[in-house]
Amino acid sequence: MGIETSCDETGVGFVKDGVLLGDALASSIDEHVRFGGVVPEIAARAHVQAMVPTMRAALDDAGLQWHEVGAVAVTAGPGLATALHVGVAAAKATALALGVPLYGVHHLAGHAAADTLVHGPLPDRCVVLIVSGGHTSLLAVDDLVRTPIVHLSDTLDDAAGEAFDKVARLLGLPYPGGPSIDRVARAGDPTAVRFTRPLMGPRDPALGFSFSGLKSAVARYVAGPQDPAIGTADIAASFQECVADTVVTKAIRACRQEGVDTLVIVGGVAANSRVRSMAEERCAEAGIELRVPPMRLCTDNGAMIAAIGDLLVRDGATPSMADLGARSSVPLELAQLG
Repeated sequence: MGIETSCDETGVGFVKDGVLLGDALASSIDEHVRFGGVVPEIAARAHVQAMVPTMRAALDDAGLQWHEVGAVAVTAGPGLATALHVGVAAAKATALALGVPLYGVHHLAGHAAADTLVHGPLPDRCVVLIVSGGHTSLLAVDDLVRTPIVHLSDTLDDAAGEAFDKVARLLGLPYPGGPSIDRVARAGDPTAVRFTRPLMGPRDPALGFSFSGLKSAVARYVAGPQDPAIGTADIAASFQECVADTVVTKAIRACRQEGVDTLVIVGGVAANSRVRSMAEERCAEAGIELRVPPMRLCTDNGAMIAAIGDLLVRDGATPSMADLGARSSVPLELAQLG
């Protein structure tokens, strides 16, 4: 059983031997729209209200009874502290009541594990690109639960998903920005505005990410004199093209640098249609196998936490201690926390 409450989704999933048995998801996103972003206290209260109904829905979806649950995994970090505490408390209570082991896991390791539910075990070596609202990272992964995960790069400022939210606000598009820009951009010209690709110069870090400057470039363009022939859809498409070009180029560069032929792309921004299509095109050209989970497994969900918990159980990992706590900020080095 996996429990995910790092942000505004309450997710519960059940996985056995790498197979997703069932899951359920409750989102509080509608409660955050009027604020233009997630409000931690509202998210935490929504998790409290949704936890038991979501557990019951996931059990029903999996066709399971409580006595059949053999272990509980939960996102212990990173994420919103108040939201994480709800999930950790629920997981502790469930594990104690059922008399089963508890595993605190890293949220980003869960994202990587989500792909295994569709495409099977990860290869012995691969590069994982995580693109989400809070993270843009390139990871070198040997074994997801046995060996330390190597960070090849992390964003220096705004993550890709955060940039989508901020640019959407600049363009007058609704929150969350990722789906809004993706939808509007389909009617736009991605070459209408040539935004500079961030950290792509010869003196820049080869695998580095930075999206704050791109957001500012869009703000300057929107505030300045504009070609009347270029509309919101064109600006959205141009911005989206810039982000997709940047993350895909650097991900393929990382694969070549590490000498691996498999790229895994996960996280909420992996649901973006242009990121997916560009990655497919360029990986095919480069002879790199691309693995991207279905859209519903890209965003936060309980299935991905159950997946990493299932891997830990099958590997014989020592369960977490009863004093497991939530950690709002923690680097991804090992899949298990505490």
